[in-house]
Amino acid sequence: MRKLTFAALLISLSVFSRAAQAENWPNWRGPKNDGISGETNLPTEWSADKNVAWKLKLPGSGGATPVAWGDRIFLTAVVGDELTLICATSDGKIEWSQVVSKGNKDVRGDEGNSAANSPSTDGKHVWAMFANGAVACFTVDGKKVWSLDLQERYGKFEIAFGLTSTPVLDEGRLYFQLIHGRMNDEGSQGLVVCLDAANGEEIWKQTRATDGTHENKHSYASPMMYDHDGLKFLVTHGADFIIAHDLKDGHEIWRCGDLNVKSKYDKTLRFVASPLCADGMIVVPTAKAGPVRVLRPDGRGDITLSKEAHIWSYATTPDVPSPLIHDGLVYLCMANGNLSCLDQKTGEEYYAERTHRQRHRSSPVYADGHLYLTARDGIISVVKTGKKFELVAQNELGEAIAASPCVSNGTIYLRTFDSLWAIRK
Repeated sequence: MRKLTFAALLISLSVFSRAAQAENWPNWRGPKNDGISGETNLPTEWSADKNVAWKLKLPGSGGATPVAWGDRIFLTAVVGDELTLICATSDGKIEWSQVVSKGNKDVRGDEGNSAANSPSTDGKHVWAMFANGAVACFTVDGKKVWSLDLQERYGKFEIAFGLTSTPVLDEGRLYFQLIHGRMNDEGSQGLVVCLDAANGEEIWKQTRATDGTHENKHSYASPMMYDHDGLKFLVTHGADFIIAHDLKDGHEIWRCGDLNVKSKYDKTLRFVASPLCADGMIVVPTAKAGPVRVLRPDGRGDITLSKEAHIWSYATTPDVPSPLIHDGLVYLCMANGNLSCLDQKTGEEYYAERTHRQRHRSSPVYADGHLYLTARDGIISVVKTGKKFELVAQNELGEAIAASPCVSNGTIYLRTFDSLWAIRK
């Protein structure tokens, strides 16, 4: 009897330990919008007959990162011509789906479609946006709460591939950066908008001024929230500037320009990679052959030329994947699959190594001592963290993917254009 009781106790402790480690993934870059998962005991290798819990064929395609809360996974898809929010369960079944809008637009051949913005959830509701500006809120059980069209409310989008920016959900508010505009119109400026997440009503909007021209008036990046040591503000990224906004009314706190250097101005340097907000710094990617800038968060006014506001810079930027910081190291996954590892405080380069030479459209995710780097052809490279480069595994899905991994409750969820995969031990 004692042995049975002791065994039961061990099982209970094991279950409790796993539950304590379980984590939701409510935003496209995780619990803190930084690509970091606190989960452990995750697989680094998988195949058709190893560590694949299930694979769910989806009714439509999409490139947006899914989010997860409890036993539900939320993702967007284009089903026929319908822009759809889908709720799947952790055992690989579709629980419900809701049409948010119609009118898909495929972009640049195989690069994606209008299901490019990731949803967000707080465990009670889920919010979805699509590249045509359709936004909707549902309960996690699939009941519609409200919907709106950003183009009807704030004006027609003038952007080549749709507005793929994912809004920030924070403390009952949704923050949007609407950075688009007629390419040769100097009077065409972007907007920053804050909505009440409960009902979609506007709390505030602010014009976002820029002297950017041509395609640089467009941004495909997402806004981020800086929230460390009592300092909290919204960061928007695009149209040649990164700008910090006050949360009460959206007014500008500081801005940094020259991200597209005027002396050698590139008229096609639109931003895709989003910034990373870490304690005491903001890592600012640019595009193409531009640099990475690392800024202090406590600036005021125009900090473009302020030496005090700039911590360090790096000559090479990720063109699409967003940066990641873990344990004092900054990781930059380039569009071609090269991975750079830099010192967080100084910018010293520890390595710049090749992983898988293919397009990388997904942002890196950290979990359990490893980085997961997802290539467009379905190869996921797993790299051990640290100052020395160590490629642990490369796993092949055999399906095209643009979404970043979602890690929740002991599972790595991978959303390809065709399927939702659940990877777990």
